[in-house]
Amino acid sequence: MTQQIPPDPESTNKDGLKKLILRLPIVIGEAVKDKAAQWSDSSKLREERVALEWNEATVNAVKTEIEDLLRRKFAHGGLAETWTEDELQLAEEIANATRKSEISNITRTEAYWTIYEQYPELHWAFLAHMVSRNAGWWMTDLKGSRLQNVLDEEEKKSIYRFFERSNALIFQDAYPQLLLYSKSREIGRSLFHLLPYFHVSRFMEPFWQRFWIDRSSPLLTVGLIINEQNYIDKQVFRHPHYQISLDEIHESFLIQLLSMNHIIFPLLENSGNIYGLKQQESAASGRDCPESYAAHRLAGRSVINPVSLPARIALGKSLYAMLFGLRAVHSGAQRFAACVPHTGSRADYWPDLFTANKAEALTPVREGSELPQGETLPAGQRLYSPKLLDAWGDAPYEPILREDWFKDHSALDGISAPQPPYLCDVSREHRYGVMRSAFPEGAAD
Repeated sequence: MTQQIPPDPESTNKDGLKKLILRLPIVIGEAVKDKAAQWSDSSKLREERVALEWNEATVNAVKTEIEDLLRRKFAHGGLAETWTEDELQLAEEIANATRKSEISNITRTEAYWTIYEQYPELHWAFLAHMVSRNAGWWMTDLKGSRLQNVLDEEEKKSIYRFFERSNALIFQDAYPQLLLYSKSREIGRSLFHLLPYFHVSRFMEPFWQRFWIDRSSPLLTVGLIINEQNYIDKQVFRHPHYQISLDEIHESFLIQLLSMNHIIFPLLENSGNIYGLKQQESAASGRDCPESYAAHRLAGRSVINPVSLPARIALGKSLYAMLFGLRAVHSGAQRFAACVPHTGSRADYWPDLFTANKAEALTPVREGSELPQGETLPAGQRLYSPKLLDAWGDAPYEPILREDWFKDHSALDGISAPQPPYLCDVSREHRYGVMRSAFPEGAAD
C-alpha cells in the first residue's frame, strides 16, 4: 500500500503566492480599465447639469430661526401648544392616513411616490421613494440565493429588523409632514404649527414655514435629510437592540455585504423591452408607461460609514444632488419609478440577472462556478431574489421614543448646498459585486 505524503503547507502557500503575483498585473489592469470606464460612464450622466437653487440669504434666515427656537426652549423649558378642534380633527386624519400607508416597505415606498406625483416640488419624497426601494432590496437579499448559506435564520431576522425599523421610523416621522403640506395646499394656508402634534422635531418648522413662502425645494430637502437621520440615530443606530457591530458579523458576510452597500437609482430609457412589460399591463397598474423599455444603467453611491451620522447626512445630500442635479439621472430614475412597481425583488431592475421565481433560479449556486462575463444570465440560471412579501411577514418593533432629538446647534453644520459626486455611474461596480457574491469561487480565480 502506497503511503500518501501530505502536502507541504509551505509549498502550498508559495504556490498560492506565485499565482497571486502572476495574476496581479491582470487584476491591476482590470481595475484600471473598470475605473476608467466608470469615469467615462459617469461623465455621460453629468453632461447636463440642473441648477439646484440655493439662496444663502434664505439659508441664513432659517438658521437664525432655528437658533431662536433653541433660545426660547431653554428660556421657557418647552413651548406650549394650542390647537382648535378643527385642527385636531385634521391632524387625526393625517395620523390615520399614515397608519394605513406604513404597513410595509412596499406601501411606504408607494406612498412616497404618490405624493411626489401630486407635488413634484417635494423633492425629498422622490429621494425617499428611491432609497426606500433600496431598503426593500436589502431586506430580500437576506432571503435570496446569495446569502442563503452565509447567515443563520436568527442573524437574518436581526438584520432584517434593523433595515425594517429604519425604514418604518423615517416614514412615521416624515410622511405626516408631507401630508401636512398637502392639507396646507388644499386649504390655502400654512398648517405647520401642527408639526408638534406628530412629535416632529422643532428643527423642521422653520424649513416648512420658509418652504411655504418660497418653495425652496433644495433647502427643505436638506432639512429633512438632517432631521430623519438624527431621528433614527438614537432609535436605531445607537439603540442597544439594533446595534450591529462589524466585529460580530461573520467575515464571510462582510464579503457578501460588498454587493449590498450600494444605494442605486436604476435608469430607464424609452426604447427596447428589457422588462417585457406591455402597455396594457402598465395601464392596468395605474402607471402611464411607454410601450417598451431599454436596458438601463445604475446611478448611485457606496455606503462607506453607515454608523456615522455626519457621513449619512453627507451621503443623503450627495444622492439628492445626483437625483435632481443631473438631468439624465432624474429622467431615467423617474421613468423607472413610474413604470416599474416596487416588489422588493432585484428582478425589478435587473430581470436578466435575477428572478423572483425560486423554481427558475440557480439555487444553490454551484461550487466552483465560473464568474459569468456577460451582461445577463440565461433563464433557469438566474439568481433568486424574492419579492418582499414572499420573504418576510410583519415584524412588530419596540415602542418608539417620543423625544425631540434637537438639543443644540450641531445640526446646523449639515445645512449646506448639496453637490453631485463625480463618480455617479455604478453599473459595472454593482454588477461585479453581485456576481462576486454569487460566484465566489469563480471570482477568486
